[in-house]
Amino acid sequence: MSDLPPRKALVPRTELDCYHVVRLIGSGGFSLIYLARDDETQDEVAVKEYFPKRFGTRGERDQVQVSEEGKLNSYYRGLKLFFFEARTLAKLRHPNIVKVRNCFLANGSAYLVMDYEPGKNLGTYIKKRKGGLSTNFLMTVFPPLLDALDLMHTQQHLHLDIKPGNIHLRPGGNPLLLDFGAVHEFSESSDILKAQIITPGFSPVEQYYSKGSIGPWSDVYAVGATMRACLDGKPPPAATEIDAGKSKLEPAIEKFPNRYPAWLLKSIDWAMELEAKNRPQSAADLRDVLLEQSGRPHSMRNKIDPVN
Repeated sequence: MSDLPPRKALVPRTELDCYHVVRLIGSGGFSLIYLARDDETQDEVAVKEYFPKRFGTRGERDQVQVSEEGKLNSYYRGLKLFFFEARTLAKLRHPNIVKVRNCFLANGSAYLVMDYEPGKNLGTYIKKRKGGLSTNFLMTVFPPLLDALDLMHTQQHLHLDIKPGNIHLRPGGNPLLLDFGAVHEFSESSDILKAQIITPGFSPVEQYYSKGSIGPWSDVYAVGATMRACLDGKPPPAATEIDAGKSKLEPAIEKFPNRYPAWLLKSIDWAMELEAKNRPQSAADLRDVLLEQSGRPHSMRNKIDPVN
């Protein structure tokens, strides 16, 4: 439980550039998200405000300020990453990636304007249903998400924060990948960046360590863990806990043999291999075995899991 005071959100009807705030609809560690209206088109939009939870505060005239003097560098580093998120999203055109409309500075902070999409959050939906989501649901949500990830990867970007809370379900289950605040390029090797983007249960082992080799296979693990959460109704144990033998995760193929098809369970287990080299090496690899309903390829099955 956090002792941090709640952040003061902008009130309805607050003017932001050519938008007016309707209400607060979400929050994250570094942002608040509002439903707003475009004054020119009257479209509903989602506006993401850079507002760090740990060292941000709301001052006079809606100004976002640093709550501690020593955190000024951290504030501006986060602001730089916020703009990197906007730049990345502007380049990624895919029906399952949130579409960016605008980005601007105001109130000593930055704002990212995106299309507003009605629907529900996958994390909330999993909790409400307590897991046990159907094969049809999984196949509606995850192949399109993996296709979106494949586009990201081909453009040399990693998401690095895939989890149920960052997946939006539009009507009919059509998914939308959200929150690109942790995105970085393959060529980057910042230990600080890696240390800031850990979500226990969904981050693979290599993301915990400064010398870990992160790549598309890291996002693949997070997708597999998210799929597993759809079955169990809760996050898997942290990868480091499993690796250290402090927690156990029964393979999906052993836990749900009569509830889900074997090819689906084997695909999830393959994506969640602790050793990065033993997982699908790309989002396309995992997407294809799901669409083909083939499970782990025979070459990998013989190498790692000789029992069919």
